[in-house]
Order: sequence, then structure tokens, then C-alpha cells
Amino acid sequence: MSDAHAKPAHPYHLVDPSPWPIIGAFGAFLMAVGAVLWMKSIPIDAVKPGGYVFFAGVICVLFVMANWWLDVIKEAQTPGVHTPVVSLGLRYGMILFIASEVMFFVAWFWAFFDAALFPNEAIEYARQTFTGGHWPPKGIESIDPWHLPLLNTLILLTSGTTVTWAHHALLNNDRKGLVNGLILTVLLGISFTCVQAYEYAHAPFAFKGSIYGSTFFMATGFHGFHVIIGTIFLIVCLLRALAGQFTPQRHLGFEFAAWYWHFVDVVWLFLFSCIYVWGSWGGPFEH
Repeated sequence: MSDAHAKPAHPYHLVDPSPWPIIGAFGAFLMAVGAVLWMKSIPIDAVKPGGYVFFAGVICVLFVMANWWLDVIKEAQTPGVHTPVVSLGLRYGMILFIASEVMFFVAWFWAFFDAALFPNEAIEYARQTFTGGHWPPKGIESIDPWHLPLLNTLILLTSGTTVTWAHHALLNNDRKGLVNGLILTVLLGISFTCVQAYEYAHAPFAFKGSIYGSTFFMATGFHGFHVIIGTIFLIVCLLRALAGQFTPQRHLGFEFAAWYWHFVDVVWLFLFSCIYVWGSWGGPFEH
């Protein structure tokens, strides 16, 4: 007679069927449709439902994130599931995910450099008219990179050191150092988001009606979104650290959060040097 609970004769882990991928895709679809309806103010039977549809999608995605995360944590706590082969596969998966994120940001940098390096491109009549043939475009006051952007750079670089401190503390089985390092990293991540929100609220240019504003806000805005996701990732790791779920030998979740945070750090350095410093060079600053 076969035993359904017998240990498998292979080093792999076959995941159980999960409803979260399809529900998450549905939530993302609602967000996309809602965002389009909202931004375009498209009415349906004299009602503009864009905002309601968008936030319904947000709630759906957050619900999926919470439950999927709980499933992953339960899986990580199950003895014998994360074998060396499975752990290696998960690391490859995280590397490929970060590589896809790199290409995502390459697209936004490409859009920025195309506009900034060729402001008087002959076939781009509208661009030439708007920019006046140089970058930053005529009439645009840039954000001074040596004020709030520099402060945010220092905040993010410091957070990279504190998350590394937490990782080394974990490897040395120093629980207090792990928790303190994570708390500092989370606080620095929240500080970065607050400073960027203030910067956006007082920006001297708008998102729409300007190729300068659209390339600036899309690149830095998506980075800010990644900082928020990374901060949530680290908060989950902090809660798991407080619950004693990480050991020096078993802490893949924390390792991936640290990788993600360092990736966010590196992207910001490119954004700061290219968009804030180089992209505003020679133009007037906001006073």
C-alpha cells in the first residue's frame, strides 16, 4: 500500500495548487482598467467609476499579497521543504526577477536619454518645439540635486549599510543586532518615501504637458514604488525575526529582501547621477 505522506525520493518540492496567481492577475487587471478610466475621466452611464475600480483592484492585490506571503512563510517553516536544490532554484528565481526589474528601469532610462540627448531631433517636431533644442527644456526649473535628492541619497546609502549589518548579525546569531538593523533600515526607507513625497508636492514642474516632467516622474516614481515594496518586504522580515523564524542557516526570505534593497539602492544612484545631476546641468534651479 502506498503512503501519501512518505518522504519523496527526490530533492525537489512540488508546491500545492494555489488560487493566488489568478486572483492576483484579476486584481492587477482591475487596477489597470481603473487607472485608465480614472486618468481619462471616462464616464459609464454618467458615472465616473475609475477611482472605485482602481482602489478595488488595490485591495484585491493587497489581499493576495498578504495571503500569498503567509503561504510562502508556512512553506519556509515546513521541515524538509527548502532542500539545498530547492534553495538554489529559489536563488536563481530571485536573480532572474531582479534582472527583469533591471530591464524595466532600462526602459525608463532609455526614454529619458532619448529625450535629453536628442532634444532637437528633426523628426520629433513637437519635442523640438517644446524643448527649444536643448535640455533641460526652455522654461523648466529643475529640482536642485544638492538639496532633498542628496539627502535622500544619503538616507538610502545608509539604509544599505544597516541592512548589511542586520545580515551579518543574523549570520553570527546576534538576534539583537538583526532586529536593530532591520528597524533602522525600515525607518530609513520610510524617511526616504516621506522626503520624496514632499519633493513631489513642491516640484516646480508637472507630470503632464511636459516631456521633462513625464520622464522624470515615471523613472523616479517607479523607483519610489519599489522603495515602498522593499520597505514592506523588510517589515515582514522584521516581524519574522521577532518571531525567531530566521536562523544563520535558514533565512532565504531575509536574504532576498536584502538583495532587493541593494538593487533599489543601485538604481537610485543611477537616477540621482543621471536624472537629477546630469539631467539638470546648465539649467535654472527652483528657488
